[in-house]
Amino acid sequence: MSERRRPLSDPKAMRALAHPARLAMINRLAVVGSATATELAEVAGVTPSAASYHLRMLAKYGFVEDAPPRGDGRERLWKNVRDGFSIEYEPGDALETRAAKQLLIDALWKDQEDAARRALARLEFEPEEWRDATAMNSATLLMTAQELKELGERIDELVQPYSAGSRRQEGVPEGARVVQAHIRLFPSPERRVPGLPTEDHDRARGEAAADRPEEGGA
Repeated sequence: MSERRRPLSDPKAMRALAHPARLAMINRLAVVGSATATELAEVAGVTPSAASYHLRMLAKYGFVEDAPPRGDGRERLWKNVRDGFSIEYEPGDALETRAAKQLLIDALWKDQEDAARRALARLEFEPEEWRDATAMNSATLLMTAQELKELGERIDELVQPYSAGSRRQEGVPEGARVVQAHIRLFPSPERRVPGLPTEDHDRARGEAAADRPEEGGA
């Protein structure tokens, strides 16, 4: 596994990343390659000074770094350090580490859900070719653990050539737009089914109703 995609394990780094403005900056840098704090502030919805602070925090934990200058070199540019990252639960995780992982996962899922809702809200206004190409699917599968792992690897192989980083290096085709792919593969947990009410439960509800005073009256 590439060092740049090694699973996150530092709880402080994960907590630092679990912020909507910082996630927005990371996502934007993945698309454009490099940007100034002012440019990223517009995307993240914060002031340039706040953006600079967030970028310094991301740099502290190894998520972003200085990018080569452009023009006269007066503006400080930033770029992502990692091509991506993953989060893996381990049986031996300390409580602090597990809590940080859950915090970051919650932040990532909220960011993804918000993006999907925005896309769905404006889908009817998209050109026909983009409406036809959009897919939001779900499937229930029967697989072994090895098959699930292989499926994830095959999906990663299919998606990687279209990643923003790969496209910037190889050339972006005319008409290309930023597209998000949210992929979740996991063994389905057993759903807890509540038991049927017992006769004692039904009798107690009936007695409680009989004890309530009637509304109105003289």
